Amino acid sequence: MQAEATLNHSCSHLLAAAIKRLYPKVKFAIGPAIENGFYYDFEFSQPVSEADFGKIEKTMGKIKQQACPFERKVVSLAEAKKLFANQPYKLEILKELKGKISVYQTGDFVDLCKGPHVVDTAKIGAFKLLSIAGAYWRGSEQNKMLTRLYGICFPTAKELTEFLRQRAEAAKRDHRKIGQELELFSFHPEAPGDVFWHPKGYLIMQQLFEYWRELHRREGYQEVRTPEILTRQVWNQSGHTDFFMEKIYRVLTPGAKQWDMAIKPMNCDGGILIYQSKLHSYREFPLRLGELGVVHRFESGGEIHGLLRLREFTQDDAHIFCTPAQVKSELKKVIALCFEFYDTFGLKLDHLELSTRPAQSIGATAIWEKAEGIMRQVLQENQLPHQVNEGEGAFYGPKFDFHLRDSLGRTWQCATIQLDFAQPENFDLEYVTAKGTRERPVLIHRVIYGSVERFLGILIEQYAGAFPVWLAPVQAKIIPITDQHLGYGRQVYQKLVDAGLRTELDDRRDTTAAKIRAAELQKIPYLLVVGDREIANGHVNVRTRGKKVLGEMTTAAFLTRIKADLAQKRQI
Repeated sequence: MQAEATLNHSCSHLLAAAIKRLYPKVKFAIGPAIENGFYYDFEFSQPVSEADFGKIEKTMGKIKQQACPFERKVVSLAEAKKLFANQPYKLEILKELKGKISVYQTGDFVDLCKGPHVVDTAKIGAFKLLSIAGAYWRGSEQNKMLTRLYGICFPTAKELTEFLRQRAEAAKRDHRKIGQELELFSFHPEAPGDVFWHPKGYLIMQQLFEYWRELHRREGYQEVRTPEILTRQVWNQSGHTDFFMEKIYRVLTPGAKQWDMAIKPMNCDGGILIYQSKLHSYREFPLRLGELGVVHRFESGGEIHGLLRLREFTQDDAHIFCTPAQVKSELKKVIALCFEFYDTFGLKLDHLELSTRPAQSIGATAIWEKAEGIMRQVLQENQLPHQVNEGEGAFYGPKFDFHLRDSLGRTWQCATIQLDFAQPENFDLEYVTAKGTRERPVLIHRVIYGSVERFLGILIEQYAGAFPVWLAPVQAKIIPITDQHLGYGRQVYQKLVDAGLRTELDDRRDTTAAKIRAAELQKIPYLLVVGDREIANGHVNVRTRGKKVLGEMTTAAFLTRIKADLAQKRQI
């Protein structure tokens, strides 16, 4: 991963060097390597668009062939200010630095940078500029809008070609595009960063909710509901105002002189308040409280991305209060439940991460060491390969993160399981032990979908909109060949509706081919064509999505088939 980041970081400098040659008056901001490639932010004195990518890449290629070395220099702060005298964004960064300053020179381009880089530009490999976007300086809408150029670099042309092929396929599967085509949801400037669910899209959401409820009832969870607005005091007590303030929507109630309440960014404080409402006994443990809770987090305009990054979303939270002796068992049960969920949707685990104590956190060192030790034991006992993410835990406890791999080989972080000894101390939580004494419970926070909206966005791209029968907004469509077949079509339609299937009847005056084509575009799993022969035989002619013809069968036989699909939650 470090070699990949170094390559992309070096390519961001190559891009900047090319931009300097083509646009001498440009102002440079920052150009880091990111998860999939790199970007560089510029302030141009003239418009730049994707139409300019060709000449930019050509100039990058020329500089690459020159094998310009990446030369590191260490200069004083005064020298650095002189070096970047005409670069306001670099000067702003320098205001935050002290001591010696590291810079890298590539040809006639010099940048503030700690490195590392490849030896010279000839070692950069195959690259491609991917897209252009607006980005506020330092992510603040109060600052100037810059132009961000995204790109990617690979050691070989073959790897780049494969990436571009996958990227083209991903563009076809973009959940925003498919969501519009299937009339699932829309976005509107009146609510930036929030989704408007249309009937078909919300129906899928309801199916995800119901599946969640079904498995959680089986596992002994009790569903709760907590308010969306809580007092400032409770967020102070939990530490969210210290560690999460930039994401919190603050509420100024009538008559108050300063904000005194907040829209919840997380569900955990509400779950803790429910626990506090009475004294609990060890006999109630493990106490598993689940909540499909709506939360709000302020994401900047540059962070918002369809369903994958919203400001308002639903978290499938659960909070498990248990004794210390029950912790390992509960963690293992949650892990097993995660795998069951993901197997249903055809999502495989790419890797699992254990994230440890961050620099900004609450709780004693001994508590953190104990929590991290327990989580390591669980991974070892379950023989789960994992990566360690040092310093990336929640501010109140270490966590497991599940990274899933979809049908295109992309990874998505979904489930999070957090082990928390700190908040029970923070809120003075207690339970009565078998000996009649009072002790602190241990708190496990966990989500499986994560954001349910985001999970649906992942599923749309995983299935390319062709949902399994149980999730499909319309499961079957009746297609009469002509108007004289409508009556029989309506009889079949009613039988399917009575059987609980989500069914539509296409009664338009159009050709059968046009009706089938329309249903295919809507990715409906089953199409039932009825004409003279089907009426005569009391049958339906069944086609599956993807133009596979199953042929004639009775309505009863079709119902048996589709009910098996539903029971097994299988894809057709």
